[in-house]
Amino acid sequence: MSNTTPTKTTQDKTPQAMPTPTTLRVQGMDCGGCERKVEAALTRLNHVEEVSASSVAGSVRLTALPGKTLPHSEIESTITALGYQVIDESADTAEATTHTPWWKTPKGRLVLVSGVLLALAWALKFAWPALGTWPFVAATVVGLVPIVQRAGQALKMGNPFTIEMLMSIAAIGALAINAVAEAAVVVFLFAVGEMLEGVAAAQARRSISVLSKLTPSTARLMEQGNIRDVAAASLQPGQRVQVRPGDRLPCDGLIIAGRSSIDEAPVNGESVPSERGEGESVFAGTVNLDGVLEVEVTRSAGNNTIARVIKLVEEAQAAKAPVARFIDRFAFYYMPAVVGVALLVAIVPPLVSPMLWSESIYRALALLLIACPCALVISTPAAIAAGLSVGARHGLLMKGGAVLEQLGKLKRVALDKTGTLTAGTPTVTDVESFEADGSVDKNRRDEIVRLAAALEQGSSHPLAVAISDYFHWQQDAPLPTVQGAHALAGHGVVGRVDGRELMLVSPRYLQRFNRPTSDGDKRIAALEAQGKSVAVLIETEVESERPLGLIALRDEPREDAREGIQALERLGVQAVMLSGDNARTVAAIGEQLGIEAEGELMPEDKARRVRQWQAQGLGPIGKVGDGINDAPALAAAEVGIAMGSGTDVALETADAALLKNRVVGIAEMIALSRATMRNVKTNVALALGFKALFLVSTVLGITGMWVAVMADTGATVLVTLNALHLLRYRFNDLD
Repeated sequence: MSNTTPTKTTQDKTPQAMPTPTTLRVQGMDCGGCERKVEAALTRLNHVEEVSASSVAGSVRLTALPGKTLPHSEIESTITALGYQVIDESADTAEATTHTPWWKTPKGRLVLVSGVLLALAWALKFAWPALGTWPFVAATVVGLVPIVQRAGQALKMGNPFTIEMLMSIAAIGALAINAVAEAAVVVFLFAVGEMLEGVAAAQARRSISVLSKLTPSTARLMEQGNIRDVAAASLQPGQRVQVRPGDRLPCDGLIIAGRSSIDEAPVNGESVPSERGEGESVFAGTVNLDGVLEVEVTRSAGNNTIARVIKLVEEAQAAKAPVARFIDRFAFYYMPAVVGVALLVAIVPPLVSPMLWSESIYRALALLLIACPCALVISTPAAIAAGLSVGARHGLLMKGGAVLEQLGKLKRVALDKTGTLTAGTPTVTDVESFEADGSVDKNRRDEIVRLAAALEQGSSHPLAVAISDYFHWQQDAPLPTVQGAHALAGHGVVGRVDGRELMLVSPRYLQRFNRPTSDGDKRIAALEAQGKSVAVLIETEVESERPLGLIALRDEPREDAREGIQALERLGVQAVMLSGDNARTVAAIGEQLGIEAEGELMPEDKARRVRQWQAQGLGPIGKVGDGINDAPALAAAEVGIAMGSGTDVALETADAALLKNRVVGIAEMIALSRATMRNVKTNVALALGFKALFLVSTVLGITGMWVAVMADTGATVLVTLNALHLLRYRFNDLD
């Protein structure tokens, strides 16, 4: 039996060596038993190397043998023969997002029919005793027929040890020993359990695939001055659309005209709307609140943010966690063992004791029922799927249960500086003016900023843009005109503003002049020691230059950087900064955030540092980054986490992504992982506890068949509801 996905090493680091998996949507799989039947049947087909079925996701993921092609028609016919249905993408979306009342489903109708027949049988038993047991036999047969059919289909596919087979043997055996009333009750309770499993699985699927409804079906396409409605799925990069207030954005794009507040909560869970204007990016599925926007499409519908999120979640559901693979392997050997024990319980007691054969067979049949591993098998995938769904709704994308499980084990997290711990763009931190004697005066800042911004207007250099943005933020006034502006190669810019000859240059330019050290020089040195870039404003006279003031800039930490690091510390995870930036700047940011920091590292140096920590037993290690230079370290770490604003290379290499670009999201991922694994352990304990208790009571003859089925059904529903409880998980407390 093959039901596992490739390991991280194979899947992430050598994708070229692996055949591309195929994912099929399958309707009707509602429990772990369904998964095992499908996996066992499909694994027997030619050219199929690996199979992984997910009842929660409603999908089957197949990988062909190297150099072979999957037999698609044979795969579909096999799935159909097992009683399930292969459906296309559009049908899957409709099924997953449309609520169907339980009484309209096939399993719901079977429950109603079986229930009515069982109630009628009991009524006839008291009203017309002469009929005997035939009403119970009829109720049993009607409810048992579909169960026997599914057991027979699985048997034809070479899988005799299924839950349906155990149920069929138990019910038919009960009829044979004249326990007809119990047989009817058992069949009815089994139908109820299957129906409840279906309801729970459908709820989990809806909670995940509702993402597909975020993107509107139509878009207002702008062409040659005209606007017409088109299908959002038809949009291509380069086209332009109009988005009115209250509309959802139909695409990923770039704002060409207009400004508005954008509600990004549907995509990344961020509760506070973000201001967006010309030149800024927007995402499909977000809501335009208060302004008309003209947006240029940057990604096709199949590759926009929503589509990528859905794809990541779907792939994550197919990638089973190690604990889930263990449970699957356990169930594979558990079922034959249970049948063997049941045979011993049926045969041995009458041979070695006065126990009647009817009594020993009855206990053996009850043992088969209580031993059904439904609750145990569903306990893990249901919790993992719920955890992945909660993460996706809050902008925390994890590529599989294995990643979700590993996140909670992290002991150390290495973070990049630029774009991860910091915003990725410089901002003005200090503005100071110089007195005639060279001393520093912290007043008259507005004039320094006004003159510097005037010189830099029109420049696209990051420092120039930062100074210009700072001026517009501080002062509500137009910039003065600059005349004769030109670059001073390697040093800065020169121009005339308000009739004054000015230059904005680096401190290195001042070293050209042979002058005594002043308080201004000391201040510049102090600012540079803090990792800041300093620009000095100078007024040039006929034969000399007079410094007027300085502006210091630095790529500052994100607003939540310190909060995120403290949250990691509370979780017992050490944060370390690894950066390619100069050591002085990295040390200054590290000191400000209170973490260990190391700078001037090449991409291979970061990956080497991660491997060194792993060799020293300091792992598992997590790596967080947003750029191409982070890709080697992201791949080397046990868990690589990409910032959502990062490059496509980083997002593809990483195991998880933070759509919100919030540092605290790392701690949220780890906390969610630990909560999910606690849920899994609780579920496994509940399932095994119920089994152990009722297995003993059944063998001893304390509990009968209907109690056994009730216990099994109850345990299944209990662990499923406990897993779905994760859907209401809150990130308020990360301790």
